[in-house]
Amino acid sequence: MTGISTSQAKKLIESNGTNTFAKDKKSQPVKIFIGQFKDVMVMILLVATVISVLLGEIYDSITIILIVLLNAILGFIQEYRTEKTLETLKKITSPTAKVYRDGHLTTIDASQIVVSDVIEIDTGDRVPADCVILSSSGVFADESVLTGEPVPVSKSPGNISDNDNSLNKSNILYAGTIITKGHSKARVIAAGKGTQMGKISHMISEIQNDQTPLQKRLGELGKVVALICMAVCIIVFLAGIMRGEDVFTMLMTGITIAIAAIPEGLPATVTISLALAVSRMLKQKALVNKLHSVETLGCTSVICSDKTGTITENKMTVTDIFTDMREFRLNGLGYKISGSISTDASTSVNPVSFPTLNKLLKSCVLCNNASISSSSAQITRNRGNLSATGEWSVTGDPTEIALLIAAAKGNIRSENIMGEYKIVDEDPFDSQTRCMSVTVKCKNGDKICITKGAPDVILDRCSFIEINKEVRPLTPGIKTIIEDKFRMYSDDAKRVLAFSTKLCSSVETSPGGMVFLGLTAMIDPLREEAKKAIKVCHSAHIETVMITGDHKNTAVAIAKQAGILRDKKAITGSELDAMSDSMLQDTINQYSVFARVNPSHKLRLVKAYKARGCIVTMTGDGVNDAPAIKEANVGVSMGITGTDVTKQAADVVLLDDNFATLVHAVEQGRCIYTNIKKFVRYLLSCNIGEVLTMFAGIIMGYPIVLLPTQLLLVNLITDGLPAVCLSMEPLDRNEMKKAPRRSTESFFAGGLMSRIVFRGILIGICTLGSFSTVLRLTGNIDSSRTAALITLIISQLIHVFECKSEKGNIFTVSYFNNMKLIGAVLLSLIIVSMSVYFPPLQLVFGTVALSRKLLGIALAFSASIPVLNCIISLFNNNKD
Repeated sequence: MTGISTSQAKKLIESNGTNTFAKDKKSQPVKIFIGQFKDVMVMILLVATVISVLLGEIYDSITIILIVLLNAILGFIQEYRTEKTLETLKKITSPTAKVYRDGHLTTIDASQIVVSDVIEIDTGDRVPADCVILSSSGVFADESVLTGEPVPVSKSPGNISDNDNSLNKSNILYAGTIITKGHSKARVIAAGKGTQMGKISHMISEIQNDQTPLQKRLGELGKVVALICMAVCIIVFLAGIMRGEDVFTMLMTGITIAIAAIPEGLPATVTISLALAVSRMLKQKALVNKLHSVETLGCTSVICSDKTGTITENKMTVTDIFTDMREFRLNGLGYKISGSISTDASTSVNPVSFPTLNKLLKSCVLCNNASISSSSAQITRNRGNLSATGEWSVTGDPTEIALLIAAAKGNIRSENIMGEYKIVDEDPFDSQTRCMSVTVKCKNGDKICITKGAPDVILDRCSFIEINKEVRPLTPGIKTIIEDKFRMYSDDAKRVLAFSTKLCSSVETSPGGMVFLGLTAMIDPLREEAKKAIKVCHSAHIETVMITGDHKNTAVAIAKQAGILRDKKAITGSELDAMSDSMLQDTINQYSVFARVNPSHKLRLVKAYKARGCIVTMTGDGVNDAPAIKEANVGVSMGITGTDVTKQAADVVLLDDNFATLVHAVEQGRCIYTNIKKFVRYLLSCNIGEVLTMFAGIIMGYPIVLLPTQLLLVNLITDGLPAVCLSMEPLDRNEMKKAPRRSTESFFAGGLMSRIVFRGILIGICTLGSFSTVLRLTGNIDSSRTAALITLIISQLIHVFECKSEKGNIFTVSYFNNMKLIGAVLLSLIIVSMSVYFPPLQLVFGTVALSRKLLGIALAFSASIPVLNCIISLFNNNKD
């Protein structure tokens, strides 16, 4: 009990290290930043930048550089945040500790604590290391940082030689947890990386960052674009050489056309569309930490959700009272300032009419250390119903808060009754006695002992029961009825407390002689919106599973209410320990509830789902959830109850801790991927059309079809606002009725590549047709180029509407569900009109004003493209 000496501590530090987590090799910020430029698409854009500078296209090169830097900065931020997660975790441990050294109690830096040190811990202290309790007085510890469960845990001495720091042990205090009540002397059994918190730190540091599905798909796209650029450059160069053109001229021409093939607007449009989705999600209470995780949410096939606070309210609520040998129901959930007490017949009652109920509710207030208050002056009572807007401001233990709110529903609050009673003594709750007692002095001078606690303990202390204001003997028959009620509430996963009273001179601690008042049953209620959201997930073919540190029966009861436990089973952490990794992977789909799990279990479960090819979204709030959140494809932290460690490890933070918000985020994820495919289809089709126009013109012996400034105008008009606005397409509600796409699914799955190439060919052919027709009619190269420019731009602006639907055409799409797109197209039309008919811009872009006939030819070629597309599509559909 007197601890170890300073010299012993020094030797232990030299051999075992300090009470800190293992230090990892930090990546240098510069190295992380340079690593962002290894992407194929980025490398292509960098090469294009150099060539643009050599060709004198300064504006093009500046634009591309800005795009590349933006993407590099976003990637750098994502990777750098990982190290900050571990730094925050280190700050959770106690900065100082009271330790016995050389027989004297002294305060030292917590990092100098070693195994075998004896420490003292008081209310409000953060535990500096994992310890076994040697002695204690009414100790409660908030272990939510490790377990995720908000109710403080009672701690008491057990085997003082115990050196096992496994989770959920009543005689062990864990590093990083906070003492909410009591005083304890304890011996350190694990320090630094040997603590539960240290093990979590190690698990986080071992997890590698994987690419998101979108990053993989864009990587594939980059390779495709690289091959196209090389092929175009080589073919144009060889064709020109065969025609006897100058080698250097053809090399530059080939490179210019190859650069035209690069959809330089794609990275910027992806970034902008993701950022806009982030903005929409923020309005729905979801804060996105990592940009690309928005799209990954849309791939989610399994959601691993915590129970407390996510699927439930995390607000203990008394739902039933059994007193006077009858049941009373309480309505109004959580901390809302509303609700009433009713009989079995659902008739609201005034507790004054039921003396035993009135006495029990007063006991809920008197035998209680929590407090509730309201700033609202609108609390009124109508026929026994408490009504007001807003919620109670609460302080204290969640169970005791629930009892105070239950009493308030019966119009009994501390300020109303403290004039009648004065608390003169208290025996706090203890895990050994499993009850709490107070002695109150009444106005008439009597002293009453009120006790609340576990029903079996209270019943053993009671010899009498109060029924209809009459104290009667507690007969075996009545006791059986009470025990049956207790079991019934327990089977419904409700927490049950019993109350008793007795005239006394001091706090009653000896069994026998007390008067039984009744039972209160409470539960952390299910979020109604969570139940609806889980139903949406089911229709979207997304499996929702519950992973919780709570007891199996409680987890199963909530899972049934929420619709999670349909045709599957529940399993505990100890049962998972008996399974090998391969067995877990083979059988994991048989379960949808995982109870009494620890951090390593959560990490195993996420890895098992990923091994089966699932895209996993993991929610959590405590430090215990951080490793699994970081391992998951999408990690989701709670914004209200979540720790800093969890928030930094997460990709998404739910600001309202609501499961329904997560499902809305999944909807946005599906929407964003669909929209990205739409503008990829649009940009690539347009670029192929541009390249084919230039390439075929050279092969056919025409003069240069479009000047460099005209190509720049095309990209400015078509690759800018229309593409960005296409990314703002609203969610198709049918998206949440489809199965999530496979993580291995190609970006061009479903025949997208063939549609892109086909449409690009049509655009190229019609643009060349417009050019050659006007050239044949007028012999004027400037008029021909202007006609080709109009055909190319208008055909692309028509195509942007076709891209709104994967299967529809220009005649079936909905035009007015995205007014921003219509505005962008109208603005583009104004710009192209001014470029053709406004003299100063004619000089810049080398255009001339066209007659009505020539303009009609250019527009006719543009309009023919969607018509041809529809005819060919109908032919193919009939053929199928």
